[in-house]
Amino acid sequence: MTNVLFNALFAPLSGRETAFLILPDGREMTGDAFLRLVSRLAHALRGAGVGPGDRVAVQVVKSPEALAVYAATVALGAVFLPLNTAYTPEEVDYFLGNATPSAFLCDPVKQAALAPVAARHGARLITLGATGGGELTELAEGQPDTFVPAPRVADDLAAILYTSGTTGRSKGAMLSHGNLLSNAQVLADLWRFTDRDVLLHALPIFHTHGLFVASNISLLTGGAMIFLPGFDVEQVIGLLPRATAMMGVPTFYTRLLDDPRFDRALTAHLRLFVSGSAPLLAETHREFEARTGHRILERYGMTETNMNTSNPYEGERRAGTVGQPLPGVDLRVMGEAGEVAQGEVGVIEVRGPNVFQGYWQMPEKTREELRADGWFITGDLGTVDADGYVTIVGRAKDLIISGGFNIYPKEVELLLDEQPGVLESAVIGLPHPDFGEAVFAVLTPQKGVVLDAKAVLAGLHDRLARFKQPKAAVVVADLPRNTMGKVQKNLLRAEYAGWFQN
Repeated sequence: MTNVLFNALFAPLSGRETAFLILPDGREMTGDAFLRLVSRLAHALRGAGVGPGDRVAVQVVKSPEALAVYAATVALGAVFLPLNTAYTPEEVDYFLGNATPSAFLCDPVKQAALAPVAARHGARLITLGATGGGELTELAEGQPDTFVPAPRVADDLAAILYTSGTTGRSKGAMLSHGNLLSNAQVLADLWRFTDRDVLLHALPIFHTHGLFVASNISLLTGGAMIFLPGFDVEQVIGLLPRATAMMGVPTFYTRLLDDPRFDRALTAHLRLFVSGSAPLLAETHREFEARTGHRILERYGMTETNMNTSNPYEGERRAGTVGQPLPGVDLRVMGEAGEVAQGEVGVIEVRGPNVFQGYWQMPEKTREELRADGWFITGDLGTVDADGYVTIVGRAKDLIISGGFNIYPKEVELLLDEQPGVLESAVIGLPHPDFGEAVFAVLTPQKGVVLDAKAVLAGLHDRLARFKQPKAAVVVADLPRNTMGKVQKNLLRAEYAGWFQN
């Protein structure tokens, strides 16, 4: 019996003497060297008590060793559980209590704060530092360079990824070997990745984008990765000429556009820029194409499903849309009475081999969001046009109901973003004594602009129905975002909750 994910992604690295990881200091790690590291770490983790089906929770800085822990966990037949490095000990306490891992890897600098948390939940605490040092490295010293992976089939659990938890407790999405492999195979084919590609990788690896999209595609196709610890404009500009592709979040691309060195000459060697994890402004699309000649490819995915849709590699990449459903993925838009008509707004549901198995230890939540026939209720509001292109207009929880009328924030935000001097906007609903909820806009100015919120709102008078127009607006320097660049509207709602109550 084989280990589905290990055999597809990691076993082919055996004997590969070309670079798999290119590091910012100029060092390179061959595929074979990486696989030997994986084997030593797998032996070390097994010696620490990790076996098939056990959870391995990881809150460590991005490094080759951190990526190798993912591979070692797969080899062991265990379940990989990456945690955001920004989580506090109190937040980690919830995840360890919910997932009950047998081992918890953390940075040595956080050991003192996290040791009581690990002990409380019976997890073996093992340290792994940013440069590869720590107890795990010590445990791996002298271990064999080969490892026989535990048998795992497509339906076996490979990872648990926790949702961002902007409303209520985070939920652990259970992803199988088949979920992860099928999505990597479809994307690698759709985006034309081969063993000649060098992917510039500046994303975190505790999130599906950096771990299961970027890394898995490169592994599957035999390519290399320029493996950066995070996004740094100087590093990225210096290394882009060595790359053929880049994956990022919108803030990566806006920061690059702020640098005059980012131009056609610098990007001439690249064939593909992919954006995801947060909406990309149409203005960024246009400016990027004008500056580089490249049109960013935007796609749409979720923790529970990996990727669902993508703009085409060959064909029209439409700004403001997330493209068409991936091959093998079914997508529909649902209203209260069933599937809505073409172009109408509803809740997006998806079904396919990419869709997760349910939420860890939360059967009631699983029943609420994952239908018995395999359709997952994403909670995203969207439309599908005549050509099958999907447009996301917001989250169902962000829908504003004012005076009995439904208002989709994205529609208002698009018009606000077109107003002179506005860089970006976020539209939310706030409690209102007369209307139940009232539309409220949070605006950020373009560089060097002093923005007048009332003048911006006046620009909407003839462009939107009165009930959709924001009743008030504020100007702020920046919108609050999570690690992946998504605007955290829950924080805005909390901050301005009493605006109309005074």
